Amino acid sequence: MESSEPVSGHYKCARPIPGFGLTGHLRSANGYFRFGPDICYGRAAGNTRATASGDLFDAARSVRRSGSRMLLPFDPGQVLDNLRYERYVSVPGSQAWSQSSWMKRFYCGVRPMLPASIRSQLQKAYLLYRRDTPAFPRWPVDRTADILLEKLLAVAMESSRVDRIPFIWFWPDAYKAAAIVTHDVETTAGRDLCDKLMDEDDAFGIKSSFQIVPEKRYGVSRLYLDSIRSRGFEINVHGLNHDGKLFDNRERFLESATKINYYAEQFGSRGFRSPCLYRNADWFQELNFSYDMSVPNVARLEPQRGGCCTVLPYALPGRMLEIPLTTTEDYTLFHILKDYSIRLWKQQMRIILKGHGVMNFLVHPDYVFSSKALGTYKKLLEEVCRVNNDQGVWITLPREIDRWWRDRDAMRLIPDGPNWKIEGAGSERARVAYACLEGDRLVYELKAEPDTRTSATRIHSSLSLKGPDPKKQQPD
Repeated sequence: MESSEPVSGHYKCARPIPGFGLTGHLRSANGYFRFGPDICYGRAAGNTRATASGDLFDAARSVRRSGSRMLLPFDPGQVLDNLRYERYVSVPGSQAWSQSSWMKRFYCGVRPMLPASIRSQLQKAYLLYRRDTPAFPRWPVDRTADILLEKLLAVAMESSRVDRIPFIWFWPDAYKAAAIVTHDVETTAGRDLCDKLMDEDDAFGIKSSFQIVPEKRYGVSRLYLDSIRSRGFEINVHGLNHDGKLFDNRERFLESATKINYYAEQFGSRGFRSPCLYRNADWFQELNFSYDMSVPNVARLEPQRGGCCTVLPYALPGRMLEIPLTTTEDYTLFHILKDYSIRLWKQQMRIILKGHGVMNFLVHPDYVFSSKALGTYKKLLEEVCRVNNDQGVWITLPREIDRWWRDRDAMRLIPDGPNWKIEGAGSERARVAYACLEGDRLVYELKAEPDTRTSATRIHSSLSLKGPDPKKQQPD
């Protein structure tokens, strides 16, 4: 292994990043280990464990320099793939009874017929069964993949003895983070409330996306689709028929994918979300969409466990972009946690903003129109508008996130006299940023305008290369 591609591809750096070598032979089996205080999963040149608990091997203690490159006791590309594609939950014997295919089919089959109170009690029992879940991924937001990339960049800068490196900033127009509001429409009642939900969003100047079930759940007329699209909202496909079986069988999935791709064309949709957030990262490439929104950041309270451990978009196997679901969905908040405040959402927003990620909210028209729930949703929209005004958060549609991330991936950062400039489609909105080493801290600096010649504004200073003592870690 001799590559820095995961880091250079993420940051779009101007200068080549030295490749990373291996300190020794990697063990054949994947397992959990630490890199400082952060838990990773993959093959390592050290003793790994089958569970993310106990006294884990700390790979940070085995990093060393060899000439102009750094040697690591793991393959960073493999570890990042394991986290983003949730391969750490695909360990033989790791699937609990509550995640088995028959349980998923049973629950999704009876769910539409059950009152919210019964669904709530069943899901509470399920969560009680899982109360001893290890603290990985970390609730309520996990940034392990992003922090690993930050640490690898810092290690590369140390190895090449530079303390400042330019890169293409993550978001357009110097925004510090992004926010999208999405609505999955599950029932006929939810479909009939879409106009009212658009009114609520419009009252705050926010356009959102609606994920529509194409078959069986309710009728989907051209007039209905046009009523959403004509108001500037986005339409995406929400599975096929919401029966919970989409990812149970590969052959059945391929048959369903053909139908889903037909509806993608008929709806004019660029995006997809799977019902119940069931997913398989390696199967998404059979779908003809530009992006997906089915992968939670941390799936502590979802039927399928796991989580991608990042708050930033990333490439799935194949050609699709994943825009992860980074916040708790409304049904879980209201009916499982019995919380009608926005405290949890605000906590998640703070962590995502700190990591310059995307705040992806999921609110169902089916569940949000009780008086208590609607009042909470309006407070959320107020908070989203506040962070837009006070913190510089980009409120946009999922398709614009997809378009920007693809444009950024094709941009190039090139010298321009003593400065740097960005070339490529959409580069007029792109900004040059700098990753800087200050002692044992990595900080970001950002130019507000593309032609600025003054000093940049510091916008991030959260990463200490040494990291806190993991035994003293406290929840966010």
